[in-house]
Formats: sequence, C-alpha cells, structure tokens
Amino acid sequence: ADMFANEEGGPEPDWVVTEREQFSDFRDLNKDGKMDKDEIQHWILPQDYDHALAEARHLVHESDVDKDQKLTKEEVLENWNMFVGSQATNYGEDLTRNHDEL
Repeated sequence: ADMFANEEGGPEPDWVVTEREQFSDFRDLNKDGKMDKDEIQHWILPQDYDHALAEARHLVHESDVDKDQKLTKEEVLENWNMFVGSQATNYGEDLTRNHDEL
C-alpha cells in the first residue's frame, strides 16, 4: 500500500503483478502468504549464490569492450567508475592501494 494504492476496480500495473508473482513463486516458500525469518534469510543470503563471483562477472561483462573475457588496463580505466562503485573493490578502497597485478 505504501508503493501502490489500488483504486477500486482499477487494474494493477505490470510491475505489481510481477512482484506478486515473484513473491508467490520464489519468496513465500511455505506458501503461507507472508515471509518468515527463514524465507527472508534465504532471499537476502541465498546459499547457492556466490556474490563475489557474480560481481566479478558483472564487472567483466560491463567493462570488457572487445568481449575477449579479459580486462586490459585501458578497459579498466575507461570504466573506472564501475570499479570504484563495486563491492568487489570495497567501493574503490582497494584501488587506492599499490598492487603488482594492476
């Protein structure tokens, strides 16, 4: 109700329909109509999801201009803002330290 107040008889926007489907299909695992502590934990910290690997793949996908699955110094520098804002670099903190590999 905070994000969308349905007018009487009015249609729901597509995003509301999508969110309802996501909730019922993937979030409400025990199908009781609400999320309990275990369901919230599974949603926020899924056991089968590697956050570091996902972030690394995202950085390579977005920055690899020639799509060779390798990042050159030039590609990193051209997309520096992506790396500075990345959790993989602790939001840019690791970029200010001296690294032989960089």
